Amino acid sequence: MQSEFNFFQHWYPLSPIEDLDPQQPTAIALLGMQLVIWKAPSSDTFQIFADRCPHRLAPLSEGRIDEKTGNLMCSYHGWQFDEDGSCQHIPQLEDPKQLAKNQRRYCAQIFPSREVQDLLWVWADLDSPDLAESTPLPLSPYVDASKGFVWSSFVRDLEYDWQTLVENIVDPNHVAFAHHGVQGNRDKSRTAEIEVVSSTPNRIEARTQTGMNSTIAIDFPNHIEYTIFFGTEGKQVGLVTYCIPVAPGKSRLVAQFPRNFAKTLNRVIPRWWEHVQTRNLVLDGDMILLHQQERFLQERQQQESWKSAYTLLPRTDTLVVEFRKWFDRYCNGQLPWREVGIVSPPILPIAENRRTILDRDRQHTQHCSSCRNALKQVQRWQRVGGVYFIITISVTALMPDAARSRWGWILMGTALLGLGIAAGLKYWLEPKFFFVDYIHARKK
Repeated sequence: MQSEFNFFQHWYPLSPIEDLDPQQPTAIALLGMQLVIWKAPSSDTFQIFADRCPHRLAPLSEGRIDEKTGNLMCSYHGWQFDEDGSCQHIPQLEDPKQLAKNQRRYCAQIFPSREVQDLLWVWADLDSPDLAESTPLPLSPYVDASKGFVWSSFVRDLEYDWQTLVENIVDPNHVAFAHHGVQGNRDKSRTAEIEVVSSTPNRIEARTQTGMNSTIAIDFPNHIEYTIFFGTEGKQVGLVTYCIPVAPGKSRLVAQFPRNFAKTLNRVIPRWWEHVQTRNLVLDGDMILLHQQERFLQERQQQESWKSAYTLLPRTDTLVVEFRKWFDRYCNGQLPWREVGIVSPPILPIAENRRTILDRDRQHTQHCSSCRNALKQVQRWQRVGGVYFIITISVTALMPDAARSRWGWILMGTALLGLGIAAGLKYWLEPKFFFVDYIHARKK
């Protein structure tokens, strides 16, 4: 049965622009499609191609940007493509006229793309560029410096499907428990009663009263935004999330966090520190819960509907119910994997290895320029501390007795301090870029 909702004819943000490396191509997945992001040295913007060379379908993301031509070169046979996708060079083609004559056969597939609100966006349908041109992007009105807002960005790949991600984000009542000690307190939880204001094929709006007035809006297929007003001074904070379907059992979260107060914090607190201390910890908190919940639901849905598999509560699960009804009505309760040639098993296996599910390095650090660079600095200062310790101990040992008795204790103290700093970086900070086990039973 054909789905009424077309997931492909929409704009999706793939990454914060600041996290993309203009020096080399980047592989990324969307809706089961493999894409490559790259930037020609002469261009002001990134381009997005299908990640396959038309020659023998080798991944262009394993290619390179040629220093002489600025083209994207396939590393398999050296075919080169310019920013418009046109093939500019085929080393094995003796007659250059053949290249011009058969350009349509030799060109790469290029997706419509834009750079707006510090994000790189892609239109997921190759065959409707005119529709892409006339379709507005699902932007937040608050990611706007002219309105007095500042914001930060974050991206992470997740070990569960798109519909599980959406369902989780539209449920504020899990925060005090799943994110206890990070974003809430289980002992001081306040139930958020949710009222659905409107529901259409493209948008659901709701509002909640939780001590702070807030609205929740879902612009399908990817934009979910919380707007929270509090106080009498017009203070406002937002949670702007984009839920990206990647593959069966995989999704990606691209998030922005705008606010119109405490603006200095954006300049004082490093972006990477916010990521390792808060943003990743929040997603660690419910990653295993959602990974397994999704698969338990798949098991139950072999015999019954989500309506009976879940034990849902009135007023608090309102938006979850509304979303699930929307997903059934307009999408037949499934994502369009078959349209890209993917046959998803009815029940996905549960990953038993916690390091696989909570792999911050693969899911975030490798995609985040701030965290990648911070990790390099952390590892560099470890080496500096270790080398300083060795040199200082050696110098102290070779000093004359009189000098050693006078300065030795100071040098030894600084050597031990350097060693302590190196150890702290190695055993306390560096693991936060790779893996932090989240055990709820230990969260007091």
